[in-house]
Amino acid sequence: MTITARQIEKSFGRYPALNGVSLEIAEGELLALLGPSGSGKTTLLRVIAGLEFPEKGQVLFDETDMTFSGAAARGVGFVFQQYALFRHMTVARNIAFGLDVRKGKAKPPRAEIARRVDDLLKLVELDGLGSRFPNQLSGGQRQRVALARALAVNPRVLLLDEPFGALDATVRKSLRKELRRIHDATGVTTIFVTHDQEEALELADRVAILNLGVVEQVGMPQQVHDAPASPFVCGFVGATNRFEGSVSGGRFRAGDVVLPAAGVADGPAVGFLRPHEVALDDGGFEATAQRITPQGPVLQVEAVTPGGVHLETAFARQGAEGLRVGAVLKLAALKAHVFPA
Repeated sequence: MTITARQIEKSFGRYPALNGVSLEIAEGELLALLGPSGSGKTTLLRVIAGLEFPEKGQVLFDETDMTFSGAAARGVGFVFQQYALFRHMTVARNIAFGLDVRKGKAKPPRAEIARRVDDLLKLVELDGLGSRFPNQLSGGQRQRVALARALAVNPRVLLLDEPFGALDATVRKSLRKELRRIHDATGVTTIFVTHDQEEALELADRVAILNLGVVEQVGMPQQVHDAPASPFVCGFVGATNRFEGSVSGGRFRAGDVVLPAAGVADGPAVGFLRPHEVALDDGGFEATAQRITPQGPVLQVEAVTPGGVHLETAFARQGAEGLRVGAVLKLAALKAHVFPA
């Protein structure tokens, strides 16, 4: 099912949470809503779910206007950050809950519900744990139960609000892979909210980046990282060095730092340089290595120019073994992102 949000506006008192947000989610797509706290991403998810209603705009499921339809009518599955499992129910009963509460002909036979629960336990790799209670499970296992419960009712769309926010880093990484596997197995159109850029870039087919209630950019993960549409996106997605300076004749200068700025008009500007897009080059600008940190196959080097401009760089460990603290480096940008100020 496709989902279309058109010019959505939503405020809470004097606070505008969404300012004319438009977005299209393709059938079977896994889309990440990425942004800092207060950017409007959770509000947009709740508007799509039917848990909030906009002051202006439309929400379409396929071609049907669902703007003011409740959550039940939309057929969505929702997974919350805090799981919201029923503590007095077993895992199996938690998963079956959405089917058990249906009335009349809408309620499947008991044997069919049991089969559905068994299939979902296998899908989320919890088979054999159906008789346990939530307090007998780890945080990662409880999150899988919440996901299975949302899928039990065959939702038209699956919505996840910071689904891994309460988990430690190791479990988060494991569950990211599991969510991608489950999405590919079910094909359900899925939207998830996160403030974790690594999570969004690794997991999503496309990423929508929000800031102050506005969509700054929508694109594939590599696109938003490598070709940011605005200074905010460039600074928010991926590690970067930010410099304030000016452009003249296709070159950006901020103190000693010189970056390519082809096509950018002369005048005040802000430049961004990602650590891995810096090369050692005898024709580059000078900087002294102040701190060197090995990280796997990469050397992270913090450096400072003679004029006091600090920057972070990253070099392949192989071939840069001779770098030492105090060494004077000649640096050049392989690529930079420069925007008029």
